[in-house]
Amino acid sequence: MIRNPNDIHDGEKKIRMLIAGYPGIGKSTLALSAPNPLHIDVDFGIDRIEPRYRKAYIQPSSYDEILEDLTPENVKDFDTLVFDTGGKLISLMSLWAIKKDLKYGQRDGSLSLKGYGFVGKEFVRLMDYCFYELQKNIVIVFHATEEKDGDNTRLRIKVEGQTKNNVWEPMDLGGFVEMYGNDRTIGFSNCERYFAKGTRGISGVRKIPALTPTSPNDFLTKLFAQYNAISAEELAKNAADQEAYEAAMAEGRAIVEAITDADTANAAMPKIKAIKHCLTSEKEVGVLFNAKIKACGLFYDKVLKKYAPAPPEKEKKGARGRASAKGAKGAE
Repeated sequence: MIRNPNDIHDGEKKIRMLIAGYPGIGKSTLALSAPNPLHIDVDFGIDRIEPRYRKAYIQPSSYDEILEDLTPENVKDFDTLVFDTGGKLISLMSLWAIKKDLKYGQRDGSLSLKGYGFVGKEFVRLMDYCFYELQKNIVIVFHATEEKDGDNTRLRIKVEGQTKNNVWEPMDLGGFVEMYGNDRTIGFSNCERYFAKGTRGISGVRKIPALTPTSPNDFLTKLFAQYNAISAEELAKNAADQEAYEAAMAEGRAIVEAITDADTANAAMPKIKAIKHCLTSEKEVGVLFNAKIKACGLFYDKVLKKYAPAPPEKEKKGARGRASAKGAKGAE
C-alpha cells in the first residue's frame, strides 16, 4: 500500500542507539539511563555497575535463550532493551549459527564468509523485531578498540569481520564515550577519531553530567525526549507545508481550468505568479499550464510577449516554403 509520508508520526517512534567506548568508562550505566530499561546482560557484567543504577536484567548464556526471553509478554512492562555488550551478543549469534549449519563455521570455530553474512542478517532481523514488533527503544553497548590508519589511531567498535556494517545500519544514533579531563562526553558526529551517527539535531560532543548520590541516572531519557520533540516539530512543519502545498495546487488548478483562449491564458499568468507556492506546487502548476496552452492551440509570441492563437497549418507550410525558396535562390 502506498502511503503518504505526512502520515508518519515520527514524534511517537522508538529510538535505536549504539554506545561505544573503552572498558570501565561507564557505558553500561549510561545505557541504563534510557527510559524504563531491561538490561540484557550477555556480558555478565552487572556486578560492575553500582547497585543504585542497576535495573531489571536477564543473563542469557545462549542466543536461543535471548530469543526465548524476548517475547511480547515478557517485555511488556519495559520501554527500552539494553544489549550489553553487542560484541558478546554477536559471539552468541555465531555459535548459534554454526550449530544450525556447519557451513557457517570453520575448523577453528570461527565464522566462515557465509557465516558472517548469515550472522549480520540475523543481527538486523533481531533489531527489527525488537523495534517494529516489540516496539521498544534499543540501546546496544560495544567496547571500543584502537585501529591504526597510517599515522592516525582511530576508535572502532569491537566486533569481528564484516558485521560492523550490519551493526551500524539500523541505528538512529551512535556515540563514542570518552574522557576530556575530568568530564565524560559522548560524541555523535563523525570525526577523524571515530565514526558516529547523529540525526534529528543530535550532533557534536555532549557532556554527560556526573552522577551524585542524589542525582537521577536519566541522560538518555532526556536525550530521547529531545529527539522526539524535534521529530514532533518537524512533523508539525511538514503538516503545515503539506497544507500550503494543497492550497496552492487547488488554486492553480482552478486558474488553469478556466483557460479557454489566448485572452484567458494571458490573464492567468499573473494570477499563477501570485499564488503562495509551497514545496513543488510552482513546478506542478507550470506543467498543468503548459499542457492547457498546448490543448488550446496557443503559443507564446516573444515579440508581443503574450500568448496568441497558433497560426493555421497552411500558413506555417507557406512560410516554410517561402523560406526554402529564398534559401535556394541564395544558393544560386
